[in-house]
Parts: sequence; structure tokens; C-alpha cells
Amino acid sequence: MTTLPLALTMGEPAGIGGEITLKAWLSKNNLVPPFFVIDDPARLRQLAMQLRLDISVIEIASPNAALTAFANGLPVLPHTLAERSVPGKPSPANAAAVAGAIERGVDFALSGEAAAVVTNPVHKETLYAGGFAHPGHTELLAELARQRIGGSFIPVMMLASEELRVVPVTVHRALRDVPATLTTPAIVACGKIAAESLMRDFGIRQPRLAVAGLNPHAGEGGALGSEEQTIITPAIAELRALGIAAAGPFAADTLFHEAARKTYDAVLCMYHDQALIPIKTLAFDSAVNVTLGLPFIRTSPDHGTAFDIAGLGKARESSLIAALVMADAMARRRGSHDGRARVA
Repeated sequence: MTTLPLALTMGEPAGIGGEITLKAWLSKNNLVPPFFVIDDPARLRQLAMQLRLDISVIEIASPNAALTAFANGLPVLPHTLAERSVPGKPSPANAAAVAGAIERGVDFALSGEAAAVVTNPVHKETLYAGGFAHPGHTELLAELARQRIGGSFIPVMMLASEELRVVPVTVHRALRDVPATLTTPAIVACGKIAAESLMRDFGIRQPRLAVAGLNPHAGEGGALGSEEQTIITPAIAELRALGIAAAGPFAADTLFHEAARKTYDAVLCMYHDQALIPIKTLAFDSAVNVTLGLPFIRTSPDHGTAFDIAGLGKARESSLIAALVMADAMARRRGSHDGRARVA
């Protein structure tokens, strides 16, 4: 089986993506899989000099050159920015280049030239100012898959670490809108996709899903809200009917301590912060954002652009390394390192 490199996108060039990319390459002897970054080589060379990192930036013409180059330097597939990037000062003029790097990464994964896509953090406000029309990375990735190969895809966000895996059913929604947008079919769809990924991508033969309640104390039998009875419990019953080991709804305030985490493989959470607060508390520097339900593998560090420390040499590369390692492991389980197998 031929081993393919991972495609890493530049992310927001004014953020810490370039720094953690350079530092991740420096950790290549610590089981970091081969990757190439879609970025501006001159920008990365300047950043390496500024941070006093002894790294050779090697320009490559195609992904297949990355495996040979990786041992000697950071392989970079040139991608031009509209204007010079300044750490900590994002520019909407570069929004198209940021989005374009993501598109190229997806194309390489779908064509079998890269084993997976790993995305550096983007700054949504800057992308919006530059004309970006999607709520975030996840939605763009689903649209790119639809455009490239047709069909309909339900992208599902999973945040994963050694300590915990969580899947928010509603993601980029205002808290006041969550009860109105939470539905039984949405919970079932997320549960099915999560269970399939736990088996295929994480090697768990019989995954166990814990399902969180929406309201305090999981609604107290209806005294604190009816969504558990009318929406969540029926979804759990449907998942069980499909042969998925789903249990709940559980009170979220007792679902994430150490003893509880031993009873499940992932938690279906009802909204964004219910999922992200516990995993960022437990694994802030090592959690990985994984997009499920797509015809290619995508992971990302579970942190933002950190403009306040960009260019200062303070950024930690641990979450990016975890994202690279996880993408590589998922690709090997799927068989997509051979440039052929692509599983939706």
C-alpha cells in the first residue's frame, strides 16, 4: 500500500497557523506523519526566521513530492496571498486565498493525492468581510463535497481526545434558538453518523453513545422542560432500534466526570457549549475537531487563531500534531492511504 501525505491548509495567515505548522514539522521524529502545507513559502520562511526556527522550506509542485521532501524540510505547495500578512492583523483581502487553500486540500483528498485534509484555524469574521458565505469550515466542506462529486452530505462535528469524544447535535446556533431547531431526526442522524465513524475510523466494534439532556437535570420528568420526553427519548429509541447502543437522556452536569466517561465512547450533546466546555476543560491543548459524514477525512486543531500571541513564538503545536496523527490513523483504518478508497 502506498502511503500518501496529509494536506494541511494555511488557515488564517495572520494567526498562529504558520507557527504551529513549522513547529509540527520540527516534531517529525515524534511520530508526526508526513504532510505538506498549502501556503505561501516566502511567508513561512520569514516566519521561521522571525521565530529563530531552523527549518528549510521546500517548495513542491505536487503532493506526491511531499514524502521525499518531508525528511529534509517542510514541504510547501505554493499558494499566493493577495497581500503580505502581518501577525495579529487579519486582512479580508486574503480571505479568498484562505478559502482557496481549503478547496485545494479537499480536491487533493478526493483525487487520491492526499490521505486526508487537516485544516489550520480560520477567522470567520475576516472571511465574512471578504465575502465568505458559509457559517464555518464544516459547512464549506460539505458544499465542496457536493460540488465535486454530487450527492447530499450531513456534516457532523466531533471533538475528540484521549479523555473524551463529544458530538454537538446543534452547532452554530444561538442558545435561544436551540430548542426550536433540535429535532428527533437530527439527533438520530448525528447518532448514526457518529456510531459509523467510531467503528470505521476509531476501531470501536460496538460503540456506546451517551445522550445528554437539554434541560437542567434532564428535564426532571418534565418539570424543567419537555424536550427530553418529546424529542430526545424518541431519538434514543430509534437509535436502539437500529442496533446502536444509545443511552440517556442524562443530566449534563454529571455526564463528564471520570467515572461516567468510562461508560461510553462518545456523547451526543444538544448544543455547542454543552459539548465544547467539557472537552476544552479536559483537553484544551490536545483535542481535535473531526468532521464526520463527508467523503474524505478532515481534522483540525480544536482552537482558534490566537491573534494575541501570533508571531511571538508562544503558540503550542500539540493540538495540530494530534490532528495530524488522528487524520493519519483514520486514513489507515479506511484504507485511504492507497489513493483509492474513499468512504462517505
